[in-house]
Amino acid sequence: MIIEIFNILGQRIKVLVDEKQKAGFHTIEWDGRNLHNNKVGSGIYFYRMTSDTFTKTRKMILVR
Repeated sequence: MIIEIFNILGQRIKVLVDEKQKAGFHTIEWDGRNLHNNKVGSGIYFYRMTSDTFTKTRKMILVR
């Protein structure tokens, strides 16, 4: 499973998960930081979950 965060321009901000996961319920938290460990600003972001047979993209709002 891969879980990535993108900004409104489609630029990848952060990779949260990039490993195989067992089936079941999992919780992932994003600390609002980018790949360089800098805080990103408030705004609209997208997260994409990708596995071998599944891809889903959803919108989220980060409020600081």
